[in-house]
Amino acid sequence: MRENTAGESALRIGDLPATERPRERFLQVGPAASSQRELLAILLRTGAGAGSALSLADDLLARFGGLAGLARTPVNELTSVHGIGPVKAIEIKAAFELGKRAATATPEERPQIRTPGDAAQLLMYDMGVLEQEEVRALLLDTRNRVLAAPMICRGSLNSASLRIADLFKEAIRTNAAAVVVAHNHPSGDPSPSQDDIHVTREMVKAGKILEIDVLDHLVIGHNRFVSLKEKGLMGG
Repeated sequence: MRENTAGESALRIGDLPATERPRERFLQVGPAASSQRELLAILLRTGAGAGSALSLADDLLARFGGLAGLARTPVNELTSVHGIGPVKAIEIKAAFELGKRAATATPEERPQIRTPGDAAQLLMYDMGVLEQEEVRALLLDTRNRVLAAPMICRGSLNSASLRIADLFKEAIRTNAAAVVVAHNHPSGDPSPSQDDIHVTREMVKAGKILEIDVLDHLVIGHNRFVSLKEKGLMGG
């Protein structure tokens, strides 16, 4: 069965100048220079007779709050949009999942954490779109290479859901020499709270006793993060 398309009056991809068509522009300028709507339109285009994929991309991005919102949207909600059938909705979700896995894939040489940005790059794609707070950790060897990246708990840092012992239990199990802790703010604002600062300092104290360095604590928002180490909030 053919999927629903945008209205027949919509501008067709074939009506656009070649230099403005998403696929042609992708080949001309490359993926990094292509806009979000163009990349999404490439996924949405189903054939020469399809309605404007660019218009449909604009509709999806506006309706669901950009790429972050679109990544969180389940298949059944995507199919409620005129022009998106089950097959196309699954393809969109699969593309997001591939991107997430590529961002966290471990190459032959394990990722090495040299800066807060290195840690954020591994975690932000996934954690920046979560609707509930999660605490995760990058467990590192003596050269700050990533051994594992477990989810420690779900829930706010000021709740009983976080036990500092759980963090170090994972670190001890993997024989980690150091850890970088991260949690997300679903509001999108990565500004650390007083609870974030307090818990971080408790982690640092516990790490010193166990001889496992807590190198940093990242607070992750939407496409942004704050390093408590860079802010001088880790304690001594």
